[in-house]
Amino acid sequence: MDWLIWLGAAVSLLGLAGLVRCIVLALRARRAGLPEEELRARLQKVVALNMGALLVSALGLMMVILGITLG
Repeated sequence: MDWLIWLGAAVSLLGLAGLVRCIVLALRARRAGLPEEELRARLQKVVALNMGALLVSALGLMMVILGITLG
């Protein structure tokens, strides 16, 4: 089950990359000096991406734990 551990680690890193992307997008939106309504709209999109990245990261960690348990 080593392949499941490595695959899970890769999926977790993909989720982590998504989280870093969310941070960058949120910082860019805050520094852009946008009106409040437009800033809220951009940040709502970032929140949706953030939830997806968290889900991917959690699934990867579950795969790692499953691989360790079965291996």
